[in-house]
Amino acid sequence: MKEKKKKRAQLPFRTNIIFFIIFLLFSALIFQLGVVQILNGEEFQEEIDRTIQDITKIPVPRGKIYDTNGNLVVDNKALYSITYTPPKGVQAQDRLEVAEKLAEFISMDSKEYLDKITDRDIREYVYLKDLEKNEGKSTEEQEETYEERIPDEKKEDLSNAELYRLVLDSIPDEDVAVENFTKQELEVIRIKKELDKAYSLTPQIVKNENVTPEEYALVSENLDKLPGINATTDWDREYLYDQTLRGSILGNVTSHEAGIPADEIQQYMSRGYSRNDRVGTSGLEKQYEEVLRGRKEQIEYTTTKTGVIIDSETIVKGERGKDLVLTLDMEFQQEVDRILEEELEKAIKLDPYNNKFLNDALAVVMNPQTGELISVSGKTYNREKNQVVDAANKNLQATYLPGSSIKGATVLAGFQSGVIKPGTTYYDKPIQIKGTPPKRSLNPNIGYANDIKALKQSSNVYMFNIALQMGGETRIPFPNNSPTSIDINAWQEFRNYFRQFGLGGPTGVDFPYEEPGLVGKSEPNAGLLMDFAIGQYDQYTTLQLAQYVSTIANGGYRVRPHFVKEIREPIASQEELGPVYKSINTEYLNRIQMSESELARVQEGFRQAFQSQGGTAYSYFAGKDYDAVGKTGTAEHSVWENKVEYKTINRSIVGYAPQDDPEVAFAVIVPNIGINAKEDGNVSNRIAERILDTYFEMQEADEEDSEDGSNEDSDE
Repeated sequence: MKEKKKKRAQLPFRTNIIFFIIFLLFSALIFQLGVVQILNGEEFQEEIDRTIQDITKIPVPRGKIYDTNGNLVVDNKALYSITYTPPKGVQAQDRLEVAEKLAEFISMDSKEYLDKITDRDIREYVYLKDLEKNEGKSTEEQEETYEERIPDEKKEDLSNAELYRLVLDSIPDEDVAVENFTKQELEVIRIKKELDKAYSLTPQIVKNENVTPEEYALVSENLDKLPGINATTDWDREYLYDQTLRGSILGNVTSHEAGIPADEIQQYMSRGYSRNDRVGTSGLEKQYEEVLRGRKEQIEYTTTKTGVIIDSETIVKGERGKDLVLTLDMEFQQEVDRILEEELEKAIKLDPYNNKFLNDALAVVMNPQTGELISVSGKTYNREKNQVVDAANKNLQATYLPGSSIKGATVLAGFQSGVIKPGTTYYDKPIQIKGTPPKRSLNPNIGYANDIKALKQSSNVYMFNIALQMGGETRIPFPNNSPTSIDINAWQEFRNYFRQFGLGGPTGVDFPYEEPGLVGKSEPNAGLLMDFAIGQYDQYTTLQLAQYVSTIANGGYRVRPHFVKEIREPIASQEELGPVYKSINTEYLNRIQMSESELARVQEGFRQAFQSQGGTAYSYFAGKDYDAVGKTGTAEHSVWENKVEYKTINRSIVGYAPQDDPEVAFAVIVPNIGINAKEDGNVSNRIAERILDTYFEMQEADEEDSEDGSNEDSDE
C-alpha cells in the first residue's frame, strides 16, 4: 500500500513539471510573436508590400526617306500586329497555356509558318504536355521522373540548361515525329516559339504579317483571357519606287524575327537596343541607323515581388526616327536605270557568244561643285534568270581597269613631278623595252603630240614617256630594244598624285562600305609602270572615277560625294517635311597641288576630246548645246574560266558639262566586253551621251514648268 501511495504522489509532481515546461514554451512563443508584431511588424509589412519598378523601351517606326525633290522614297506601312509582353518570372507552362488560347483567335498554320518549327520546339512541347498529365505531382517530382532516364554519370557537373537539354534529348524520337501531331497542335507549337523569344516586360511581335481584321478584333475582344497579349499596330518598310536602289543603295532592315544580327548584338545592346529590334543591315539604312531608329517610348512598370504587374506609366514619349532627304533625283535615277538596262541588253543580244562575260553596266552622276550624288545606277545581267537586275552598289564596291579615262591625272602628275611642262611634245611611235613586245597607241596616226593633243586623241606613248621619266629614265625618246628599269619609289610617287583625285583611296562617301581600289604590286618594272600610266594596272571604282573627274571640273578641289542632303525632324503630316535637323554641307577633302594653268591644259584636252574633229568622243558630243567635255578609256582585261583565258575589254568614259561652271559630272564603266564582239558604236559613249541628253532635257523641262507656274501666279 505504501508503494502505491508513493507512486501516486510522484505522478502530480511530474505532471506539474510538464505543464511548467509547456507554459515556458508558450510564453516564449507569445513573446516572440509580440516582438514580430510590435517591434518588427512594420518592417515585415513593408517587405510584403514591396514593389519593383522596371523600365521597358518600346520601338518606334523608322524615319522616312525622300529624294532631293521631296518625293517619298521609303515609307512605313502600317500593319495589324499581335504582341506578347510577358511579366517577370513567367514559366514555360504559362507560355504554353497562352499559346493554346491564342491559337483559338489567330491562324499561324500555313506552310510558311510551320516549316520553321524545329525538333527542339516539338520536344519542349511534348515535355510540357507530359508535365500537365502529372499535375498531381510536385514540379520537383515531375522533373525527377524525367531525370531518372539520364544515367547518374551524365548528370555530374551539369548546369541546369545542360541538364534540361539532356532531358529533352531523352524523349524517344518516335514521340516527336511531326506526323504524330495535328495541324492545330503544330500551330500551338509555332505560336509558343514566338512567345519564347520574348523578354520580361518587353513586347515581342507574335504575328504582324497578314493579320486579318477578324483576327485583330477577336484578340482585342479577348485580351482578358490572354495574359501578356496585345492587339496593336506595327510597321514595315515600304519602297515606293519598286526595286529602284532597294537593297543596293537604300539598304535592308532586319525583320522582328531576326532582330539584331548575332555578330553585332553587344555593340547594339550597349546603345540601348533590345535583341529583337529591327536595324539597318546595309546601305543607307545601316549608315544612318542612329538617326533613322527614332526615340523609343519608355514605360515604367510597377510589379510585386512575384512579378505581377500592378501599374504602368509612360515616362518618355516615343518619337519615330528622323527623315533623310537624299541628293538623288529618283525620276532621273529611273531614266538612267532604263538607259543602262537597254544598252546592256542590246550589247549582249547583238553578240551573245563573244559577250559571254559582259554582265555589268555602271554609271555615277554627281554635282562636281557640291559632291551631291544625283544618280548612282548599276545593272547586272542575270544569265540564269535571263533578266537585268539592280546592282548600283557595284559603283562603290567593284573595281575595274579604267583604261585611258585616267590620263588627265597622268598628265597632271607629269606636270607636278616636273618631267613635262605645258606644251611638251613627243612623237607618237611604239616603244619597245628589250625582251618585251612593243607598246603603242591605239591610233597609229597621231604623230607629234603635246599634252592637249595627247588627251584629245588618247596617246598612250605620251603617257609612257611620262612614266619612264618619273621612274628615272633619262633617254627620251627611249631607244627601242634597250633594257631599262625604274626606281621602285616612282610607284608611290605616281600613286600619291593619283590619290589627290580620289583614285586608289576612299572617296569619303556616306555609305557603310566602299572598296578603296585594287592596287597592283610595285616592282622595278618599267613596262608595268607604263601600263599604270594608261589605266591598265591599278583598278578603281566608278565612284572614284566620278570624284576624279569632278576634281578636274571644279578647278582642283576633291569634294566628298554624299547621298544625304538633309536630315529632317519627323512630323505627323504625311504631306510635308519637318524642320531641318542637320544639313550636309559641301566638304572639300583636299586641293590638288597642280596650278590652275596646268589644270586648264587638261580641261582643254578634255574639251577637244569631246568637241574637236579627231577627238575620241567627237562623234557623240560635237554640237551638243550642253557643251560637254571629258575623256574616254579602253582597257584590256583577262577573264579566266575553267583555267582558260579569255580576252575582254573594259569601256569607260568620264566627263562633265557645261565646260564653264559645270553642274554635272559623270563616270561610266562597261566591263568585260568581248574583244572580238560586234559593237553598235561604243556602248559606254552611247550611255554617257544618253545620260547627258536626258539630264539637260529634264532640266529644261523643269525650268519651263517653273516659268509657267510663275506666269500663272502673275496672271492672278
